[in-house]
Amino acid sequence: MDIIRREFIYLWFYFTVLLEQIFPYWLLGMLLGSAVSVFLKKGIHQLFDKLKNKKIGLLGILPACLLGIASPLCMYGTIPIAAAFSEKGMRDDWLAAFMVSSILLNPQLILYSTALGTAVFFVRMITCLFCGVFAGLFVFVFYRGKKFFSFGAFGVPGNRDTDPNLLIRYLKNLWRNVKATGVYFLAGMILAVLFQRYVPTDAFAGIFAKEKGFGVLLAASIGVPLYACGGGTIPLLQEWLWSGMSVGSAAAFMITGPATKITNLGALKSVLGIKRFMIYLLYIMVFAFVSGIFINRLL
Repeated sequence: MDIIRREFIYLWFYFTVLLEQIFPYWLLGMLLGSAVSVFLKKGIHQLFDKLKNKKIGLLGILPACLLGIASPLCMYGTIPIAAAFSEKGMRDDWLAAFMVSSILLNPQLILYSTALGTAVFFVRMITCLFCGVFAGLFVFVFYRGKKFFSFGAFGVPGNRDTDPNLLIRYLKNLWRNVKATGVYFLAGMILAVLFQRYVPTDAFAGIFAKEKGFGVLLAASIGVPLYACGGGTIPLLQEWLWSGMSVGSAAAFMITGPATKITNLGALKSVLGIKRFMIYLLYIMVFAFVSGIFINRLL
């Protein structure tokens, strides 16, 4: 019993320390993310809609990526919006850039990621932006003159932020976000504590060290089954980085994780079909691996 008690005390102590470090970022992400969703979402989508009238060709991929990152919608919310844009004549390469960027980042996840330190934060921002840009370029080069998406009967989703009282509208959105991410955040905290206690640091650093390309490949691979929620992975990533994970390996995980989250994959398969869906998966894995290797050599 004494051993169990000591273990519990140690785990609780580390949990409280980690919670003190991470919780402010999660809370700020909730507060500001809901503010973007309630007060700025419509304006962001109107800006993207206006792009279709601009004669800027491939240059439109970059603002499409930036607006995708700014969009607070999940993929099941993004696809109907993209379907509406497509019906109005939006280019598929711009839509691809918008959707991939929207998958990888959103305002809440940006704020969460500041907990990982300045270098990792900027690496995440830049790699996710380039992932969206290259997705748009890929569609332009290989599907020029052909349809890449098949949106079918997708319609614009109903807006749940409709309460006439702005404060109540905001609080309802905030509560939905807390319910959606709180469990995963707590699970990530618990996994980080268990990892710190029971996984030898030297062994972990040996696998994910900067010199080993295998570590980048492994990080990209484990992002597929482990990623459930952006907020939930922040404690794990912080612990892994402290334990010796290279920034390149972390970048690979941060790309494949949200890009292959099961809810995102289900939504994407419905508009891509099996062939283009497999192309999407291959693109994500290759981009994550190459980006991780490049970052490890650069930093």
